[in-house]
Formats: sequence, C-alpha cells, structure tokens
Amino acid sequence: MNRFNLSDWALEHRSLVWYFMIIFAAAGAFAYLGLGREEDPSFTIKTMVIQAQWPGASAQEVTEQVADRIEKKLQELDNLEHTRSITTAGQTTVFVDLLPDTNARDVKPTWARVRNLIDDIKHEFPQGVVGPFYDDQLGDVYGNIFAFTGDGLSFRELRDFAEKARTQILKIPDVGKVDIVGAQDEVIHLEFSTRKIAALGISRADIIATLQAQNAVTQSGFVQTGPERIALRVGGRFISEETLRGINLRVNDRFFPLTDVATITRGYVDPPTSLFRFNGKPAIGLAIGMKTGGNLLHFGEALEKTMGRVISDLPVGVSVERVSDQPKVVEEAVGGFTKALFEAVAIVLAISFVSLGVRAGLVVSFAIPLVLAITFLVMQYSGISLQRISLGALIIALGLLVDDAMIAVEMMVARLELGDSLRKAATYVYTSTAFPMLTGTLVTVAGFIPVAFNKSNAGEFTFTLFVVIAVSLVVSWVVAVLFTPLIGVTILPKTMKKHAEHKGWFAKAFSKLLQACLRWRWITIMATVLLFSASVAGLSLVQQQFFPSSDRPELIVDWNLPQNSSIAETSRQMAQFEREMLAGNPAVDHWSTYVGRGAPRFILSFDVQPADVAFGQTVIVTKGLDVRDKLKQDIESYLQKTFPGTDGYVKLLEVGPPVGKPIQYRVSGEDLQTVRELAQKLASIVGTHPSLKNLALDWNEPARVVKIDVLQDKARQLGVSSQDIAMALNTVVQGNAVTQVRDDIYLVDVVGRAAEKERESVDTLLDLQLQSSSGQSVPLSSVATFRYELEQPTIWRRDRVPTITVKAGIADATQPATVVKDLSGKIDAFKKALPAGYSVQVAGAVEESAKSQGPIAKVAPAMLLIMATLLMIQLQSFHRLFLVFSVAPLALIGVVVALLASNAPLGFVALLGVLALVGILIRNSVILIVQIEALRAAGMSAWKAVVEATEHRMRPIMLTAAAATLALIPISHEIFWGPMAYAMMGGIVVGTALTLLFLPALYVAWFRIPREVEQN
Repeated sequence: MNRFNLSDWALEHRSLVWYFMIIFAAAGAFAYLGLGREEDPSFTIKTMVIQAQWPGASAQEVTEQVADRIEKKLQELDNLEHTRSITTAGQTTVFVDLLPDTNARDVKPTWARVRNLIDDIKHEFPQGVVGPFYDDQLGDVYGNIFAFTGDGLSFRELRDFAEKARTQILKIPDVGKVDIVGAQDEVIHLEFSTRKIAALGISRADIIATLQAQNAVTQSGFVQTGPERIALRVGGRFISEETLRGINLRVNDRFFPLTDVATITRGYVDPPTSLFRFNGKPAIGLAIGMKTGGNLLHFGEALEKTMGRVISDLPVGVSVERVSDQPKVVEEAVGGFTKALFEAVAIVLAISFVSLGVRAGLVVSFAIPLVLAITFLVMQYSGISLQRISLGALIIALGLLVDDAMIAVEMMVARLELGDSLRKAATYVYTSTAFPMLTGTLVTVAGFIPVAFNKSNAGEFTFTLFVVIAVSLVVSWVVAVLFTPLIGVTILPKTMKKHAEHKGWFAKAFSKLLQACLRWRWITIMATVLLFSASVAGLSLVQQQFFPSSDRPELIVDWNLPQNSSIAETSRQMAQFEREMLAGNPAVDHWSTYVGRGAPRFILSFDVQPADVAFGQTVIVTKGLDVRDKLKQDIESYLQKTFPGTDGYVKLLEVGPPVGKPIQYRVSGEDLQTVRELAQKLASIVGTHPSLKNLALDWNEPARVVKIDVLQDKARQLGVSSQDIAMALNTVVQGNAVTQVRDDIYLVDVVGRAAEKERESVDTLLDLQLQSSSGQSVPLSSVATFRYELEQPTIWRRDRVPTITVKAGIADATQPATVVKDLSGKIDAFKKALPAGYSVQVAGAVEESAKSQGPIAKVAPAMLLIMATLLMIQLQSFHRLFLVFSVAPLALIGVVVALLASNAPLGFVALLGVLALVGILIRNSVILIVQIEALRAAGMSAWKAVVEATEHRMRPIMLTAAAATLALIPISHEIFWGPMAYAMMGGIVVGTALTLLFLPALYVAWFRIPREVEQN
C-alpha cells in the first residue's frame, strides 16, 4: 500500500492548490497593509502604587504606623516579589512588585486583591490618615504630548486653551487617557493680619465660619405653582475674589470689611508642586494616550486633523508645539525595519538565482514571498503588529526559510537530471526529504521554546520572536511540500541534462578536505574539542548585557538635588542649564522640562520617576545620532562643573524593561544609621572603579527640622492645646483651604494664611498670637520653645527593611556585568565584614538580566527533551541521536570569535540567537545523518555513503548558511540586533563547517568505519 504523498496530492488537485496559493498571497498582502505598527512590542508593567497621607506626622511615624501596616498585609499575596516604600513627612508611597513570571492575564485580578487586602486594614490606621489611593495604570503610555505656550498669557489662560483642546481630542476613536501636564491650580489667598484680628477681638475661626456659611451649597427646595415646579436658589455664593472683597464682618454689633483684616489676592499654589516648560518657556502640556489595541498610525492621523482644527481656532500669540510624536517615530522605525526585511529578502533571492540558475531560482522566488504572505496573515489573526521584534524575527527566519525551498528545488533538479519526469521528480521531494525537513523544522522551533515560556518582562517583550519564527518555519515546510512542487512542475523544464561528472575546483577542494578529515578523524575530533574548550574559556572575555540603549535621538537628564531643596531651587538650576546649554545649541531640536516630577511615560520602556520637589527631568530631542553622543558628553562635563552638589545624570532611552542607573547595590538592615554608614563605605568601594560616574545614594543626609516643645501645663492654664498650636502654625505658614470659589469648570480654593511678614522666618513665628479657649490672645513664645534637630526626610524600605541603594552610571562602553565582576572581590570582602542582620545585594541591570535569563535556564531542560524526542522519532537510534546533538554546542566557537572580533556584548537578545543556532545546526545534522543512513540502506558502503552524502549536502548546507548569514547583514548595524546578528553569523559559519567536516569524522569514528583507499 502506497503511503500518502502530499506533493502528489497537490499535483492531482492543481486548480485547487493554485486557487489557495493565490488566495493566501492576496490575503497576505492585504494583511501586511492592515497590520498594526509599533516601535516596540508591549509588555505588562507588574507594579502597582499605593499612596497614603498622614498630615503632621514625621517620616519615621508614617513608616511605622502606615507604611509598615500596608507592607505587612501585602505579604499575603502569593505572587508578590517584594514591596518598596518611599516615606516622607506626612506621606508614604508603596510600590507593589509582582514576581517576574506572573502571567499578564493575572495582573489585573491581583490588583483587585491588593485593594481588598488594604481595605481590610483601613480601621487599623491612625486617626487623620487620608487614603490609601491606588494607581495600577503605570503602564499607560502617552505617545503624543503637546505644549501650549503664549507670551504674556497666564497659566489659567493657557489651561483654558488646553482644556478646550482636550475636549475635542476625547472625541477621537481609540483615544485613551488625556492628561494636563504642568497645570498650576489657582488659589485665592486670604492673608490675615494676626495683630489686627487680635485687636478686633475676633477669632480666625469665626471669620472662616462666616465665609463657609455664606458660600454653602444647600438645597432650598421647590415651589409647586399649579402645573409648574419652580426651584428655589439662595444667592451669596462666591464667584470671584471680588465677591470676597465685598464681605463685611460683624464684630460687637459693628461691621468691618474683610479687607480690613486680610489682604485678598488671586494667584497660584505657592510653592507649586510641579512645573512644565517647553524650550525654556512656561507651558501647559497635553499628554495623550491611545487605547490598547488601537492602530497607532491611524490614531496619529486622526489626532493630527483634530489638532489642526484646534490650532486654527487659537488666537495670535498662542503656540502649540509637538513635544512627543510617537506615530511619527513608529512610522520611521517600522519603515527602517521593513527596509531591512526587504533587503534581506533581496539578498536571499539573489543567492537563489546565482546558485540554482534562473528557472530554479524563480521557484524559490515564488516560494519565499508566499511563506511571508501566509505568515503576515497569521500575524494579523494573532494580533501581532509590525515592530522591532516581529520584523527582526522575520529577518532571522529568512535564512531558514530558503533552506526548505532550496532542498525541494535541488531534489527536483537532481531527479530530472537522472531522467525522471517532472511529476515523479516533484513527488520524490516529499518521499525523500519531507519528514527529515519537518523534524529539522520542529527542532529549530523547539530552540525558541525558552522565549515562549519566559514570563518575565523581557520574555514578554520578545515573545513575538517565538511566534513569528515558529509560524514562518512551519509554513515554510508546508509550502515546500505542497506548493513548491507545483510551482516547480510549472516553471522547470521537462528534462534536464546531467551535469558533467567532473567536479568543479571548489567541490574538488572540499572533497580533499573531507577525505583528510575522515582519514585523520581523531585529530579532527581533538582539534574541534580544543577549539570548543578555548571558546568556553574565551566566553569570560565577552561582555554581558541586559538590553542595549535605544537608537532614538533623545537624551534624558535626571536632576536629583539634596533632599531639603525647594522647588524654586530645582527650577533655578534647570533653567540655568536650559539657558547656558540648550538655547541656541545647533545639536538640539527641542527640549521639555519637568520640575518636581518626571516626564510622562511617552514610550513603554521609559523609567518613570516618582514626584519630588527636589527632582526634575529634562527631555532633549537632538537632531540625530551623529550629534547625540557628543552633546551627551558636553552636558555631563557642564553639569559636573556647574552643579557639583546635584546628581545630574544624563542617559539614553532604554529598550526593553527599564532599569535606571545600570550599577546598583542595595544595603539593608534594621538600624537606619548603621545602614547609612555601611552604604557610604560601600559607595567608596564602588567609586574606585574607573568606568563609573554619577555615584549617589538614594537617601540623602538627615535634614534640619524645627522642634516646637510645648509647655503643656502653662498651655492648659492659658486655654491652649498642642492641636491649637499645630493648626495655627499650619494656617500661618502653609495655609488652609477655608472654602472654594466656583469659576467656570474650575474650583478655586480660598486659602487662609498669615501675612508674608509674619511667616518669612522661624523667628517671626515666636510672635504668633494664639486664640485661647476664653477668646484671649496668647503669644506662642509664652507657651512653647523652638529648637533645631536632625530628622530623616525620606525613608526607603524594601520588604519592610530600611534599604539604601548605591547607584552609578557608566562613563564608557564597559557593560554593567563587567563592572560588577571587577568589583566582586572587594564587595565580597565587604560582605564578610557586615554585622549580623545586614546584607548587600546586586541590583540594577545585572539583577534584571538574571531575572530574565533565569526562566530560560528553567525551561532549557524541557527544550532539550523536546528536541531529543523529535530526533528520536526521526532517527530511532541512540547512536545517531548522540551524533546529532554533539554538533549543536560547537556553534559557541563561532559565537565567541564573532563577539570578540566585533567587541559586541552577549545580551538577552543575542542569547536568544545562540539558542536558535542549536536548532539550525541540529536541523542540518539530522538531514545529513538521514541521508547517510539512506545511502547505506540502499547498499552503498559505509565509508562511501558518508562521503557521498556529505558532498551532496555540502551545496544546500553552504547555500543556506550563506543566505542565513547574509540576510543578517541589514540588521547587523542596529544597536538592538547587532550583537545577535554577529553571534548568529559566527555560529552559522563555524557550525556549517563543523557539520560538513566534524560530524562525518565523528560518524566514521563512532561506528568504527574503516577507510576505503579507493575513495582517495
């Protein structure tokens, strides 16, 4: 009984197969046009933020009474990796980090559980705690940011224009969040004169009560007048600061204008919590996000039209500038990736025509685009967009796709030369090579299994690499056995002349080399083993990397001032930098400045920083990569000279999961002072490395606070309490919102505070007049004394333990893993001297790299088992299984040589390329072994079978290697793909040579096949 032959079936049903071929090609072309476009694939941010406030409490009190309770409760989460908390006076921020292998679909349910857990302990918080508040949308990306500026216009006027634009933008399909950046909330200040209030014998509380009573919004009811229902509205509500100025106060049956005891001014929150500038001008920003699953390019077009209408309606003097234009970036990035893909396709097809001839080359040139078309169709159905990873995967797969087509075409040509008919030659392809090719394909796909099962952020980022390569390789096999025979029957001639028996010079040279390797088999084997051992040793010389920096033109400057710095000082330093380094600089296209906060997440891999008045960020868009790095050096030199007390860190955007400063060490322990001392000692050790810069601790020194000691007995005697004193001080210095003015869509707080002269220094506060319970004025100095003391302004904890992180940037091309390795001796000695209960851990890029590579190591045994099972099904021999597996690790020789020669690091992406090499080499090896066994089964002597099979496979193996290697050239200059391209190029070249020379030598040695002299 004849076995089913898929190629023969295709020839029996030509019209049907042609129909599906045309349908798939057309559908694939339309799918390509409809695929989404992204710069990078998305990944899930597995972090949630919880914030709570306790006004009046110190950082230590908030840590002990609020943060610790939250962190302790969070430890009940099954998939919690760790908690991190940043606590300042009156506020704590807790970061909830889930385990890296948490499935993306489990993240949202986990955040719901977090809310429930914290809600369960709300009753345990001290009185006066506000919150907690939750933010589980840290992954929201604002790819489009606009800046509204206008000479002579107030923040309120600019915000009005931004709000109107926001209303229009929210009507766009697929729009997500639209946030205002840098908005300055308006306030109306009531600056009381405490002396005048005391002289009138009226309390501040009475004034506030009067204002609140008049401005209250209370239902007045309805009047039924026959068929009509009329609402009643009581007047007197405040609509502006002028309304406040018209208020009279009644004191002892007399009326006094409010303006007699208070100065009423309209302004903005002072000091502000954050500021935004564009190109040095005060601005209001509009940050716009897109819904998940939207087409970024289509959304960008709709946004462009809407903003065009908005801008046309603006008055003269108001400008709208583009701060971030992600659709444009994506269009350029995808265009570059697509260009590289088509260049790779052209290279592969050129190799096919040159090596196979015109007609056979045409068969391949039809097969490869068909494979790509079907792959695009599957990508669209699976929701995979065109982005850095998926397009790179297609380029990697190209060199493998051509192998199937070449094997099929070469087999047809060989059978035609032997006199077979076209149909018989076409069906022979399936009979002889279909299953070895399928085994090789599945083994190659299995090489990417660690990517598929890596649930870390890095694994999620590169997941489409597995899907695209797996789909394209399986589709390639189907095309090779179903469509290619039909295309070959149509294009190839009915008969072909047999090539001359004599070999060309290259074939003769290879034959002599092969015979020599077989004769001197043990020398060949030992030489290969020595080379492999040398490559293992040389691997230690290759620098390790997590993910490379981005090739985008942006520079990010992080400003970290001393903890007690005011926002005014932060703004002053950043403004000076803008004037002296950026304004008029020919290398700068534009820049945006964020004072008191970080920039919005305009790309997913952006490292978003928590808000802090002593922190700021400048995002500089340079005019290209050719000037970016030089400008970076100039800025670093300027910051070091001009602001020596500020940690001004200049960095590039990251690709993949964000890390921050690449070199980090965590020092943890129970006692804050001991942890600080240990961290400073560790910093001095880390600072000895010559490649480091911007060394800093994330905790600053203790800050001064004014401690007010209340004379409790005397205070009680005079009718004053500690609470009265605290509230009076807060009202005088900071101010309290006493009511609100409803102005259009805004609510403007009316803030009561002391006059400026009464709050300009600590000394003036001693003269503060307190209102006693009997209505008398009591000087603060009579019931309290002032003194200075030091207090922790910020407390960082990790897993409920105080933790200080020593952070540093890298000044040259040295990789983080190399720096950590260089410092390991000193750090290990430092660890041994640590007191009991204190620890030092490596963090930063090295830790994140380990998290990403850990899942790969866990899945590697399963990968090898699947490969072995597939090979055993095909080979059904332990001996042959060993022979095939023996070649796979030898690709490391070429990988190490290529990486050392190019000075490229071995990063996460390059590691994936190395795994792919395992599948590629096993694929070639299994087809060679199967062919040797087939020739032996046909009656050929063992020695001759090895020689004949190797010489026969030499051409397709070398052509495939050439195609795979040359197809990587278009991405070899990419910062992201370059290291992987070099690693794969080196591995393919060396692996190909070893497959054709080492494997035959090992085969004859393993089976003790004697040399046949006549083969010389």
